[in-house]
Amino acid sequence: MSSPDLFSAAVDGAESPLKLLLFVDQRPGMKERVQEIQAHLHSLLSPYGFDLKVISVCEHPYLVEHFKLIATPALVKISPEPRQTLAGQKLLQKVDHWWPRWQQELESQANRGRAETGAIAASLSYTTEFMRMADEIFQLTQDIESLRDHLKFKDRIISLLAHELRNPLTAVSLALETLDNYWHPESETVASKMEPATLDRLLHHARYQTTVIEHMITDLLLAARGSSSTLHIHPRKLDLNHLCRDVLADLRDSFIQKKQKITTDLPSDIPPVHADRDRVRQVLVNILDNAHKYTPEGGQIHLSALHRTTQKVQVSISDTGPGIPREQQEKVFEEQYRLHANPEVDGYGIGLSLCREIIRAHYGQIWVDSTGQGSNFQFTLPVYRG
Repeated sequence: MSSPDLFSAAVDGAESPLKLLLFVDQRPGMKERVQEIQAHLHSLLSPYGFDLKVISVCEHPYLVEHFKLIATPALVKISPEPRQTLAGQKLLQKVDHWWPRWQQELESQANRGRAETGAIAASLSYTTEFMRMADEIFQLTQDIESLRDHLKFKDRIISLLAHELRNPLTAVSLALETLDNYWHPESETVASKMEPATLDRLLHHARYQTTVIEHMITDLLLAARGSSSTLHIHPRKLDLNHLCRDVLADLRDSFIQKKQKITTDLPSDIPPVHADRDRVRQVLVNILDNAHKYTPEGGQIHLSALHRTTQKVQVSISDTGPGIPREQQEKVFEEQYRLHANPEVDGYGIGLSLCREIIRAHYGQIWVDSTGQGSNFQFTLPVYRG
C-alpha cells in the first residue's frame, strides 16, 4: 500500500459538517481495510454526507502525538463537537454504536444554522493548517537534535585529541631525552656506553610514535568531518603477512611493557590482497592497540589470517581482556560510541568507527565476537586478482 498524503482520500459530501480523519499504517492488507471502512461509512452516513481524510501515521508521526492515538486504524471525528476517537480491530462496530449519538449532534448543529456551520468549516481549515505546521515543527525539532548531537561530538573530538595524544608525545619526549643525555655536542658522537642496538631501538621508537601521532590526527580529522565525508583509498597488491609482522614489530615495546604474550598464525600460502596498505595498517594498529590496552598484564593476544574463500582473506585479532557485552558488540563501531566498561582505559572510541569505514571502502566486513571473556575482532579483505 502506498503511503497516502496528508488529507488525501475519497470525499463524500464535502460541504457536510461531519468531518472525519482516518489514521492508517503500512501493514499488509491496510489498503483493503481502508476500502472496507470507506464503503461502510458511505452506506451508513450517506444521508448526511461526510468528509473523510486519510492520514499515514508513518509520514506524519507528530499527528499521532497530537491526537494521542494508540492503535491503527483510528477514526477521529473532529466535527461536530465534541471530538471523538475510535480505534482498533472492531472499529466499524464502534462506528455503528456511536452513530445515533453522531446523528443527534448533526441535527443539533443543523438547527443552529448555516452561520455556525461556516464557523466550523473555518475551524477545520485552521486545524488543517495547525497540523501542517505541527508536522514541520516536528521535523525541525529532529534537525535541531541532530545538530546538537553533532556539536557534542565535535567537543568530544577535541577532548580526545588532547587526551589521546599525550601518551605518544610522552614516549617521543622520553626517547629524545634519553638520546640527549648521551650526546656529546663537541664530538657529535654518541657516547661509547650507548649500545648501537639501544640507539636503533630509541630511534625506531621515536619514529614509530611520531607515525602514531600522525595517524591519530588523521583519524580525528576524518571523524570530525562526520559520516558524510568520503574515505579515499588507493588499493594495490598487498602482502598481508608482511604487513601484519611489520605492525607487530612496531608495537613490540608496548606488549613487552605489559608482559603480554603475542602469538600468530599467518600461513605462508595466504594470497596477496587488493588493499590500501596505509589504511589497512590503520585498522591493524587500532585493533591491536585496543587489545593491548584492554588485555591485562600477562595476558595473551593472537593474530591470525586465513584464506576464507577464493575471494576473501579473513584477519582475526583475539585477546584475553574483559570482553564486550553482546548488546554493545554492534555499537562499538558507531561513530559516537565508546565502550564504558573501563573509562580509565583509552580505546574503543572513534578508531573502530574509522576501521569500519576503511573495511567497507574495501568491500569487506568487520565484526566482533565476545562470549564474556576476551574479544575477537575480525575483518575481511578482497583477494588480489592480477
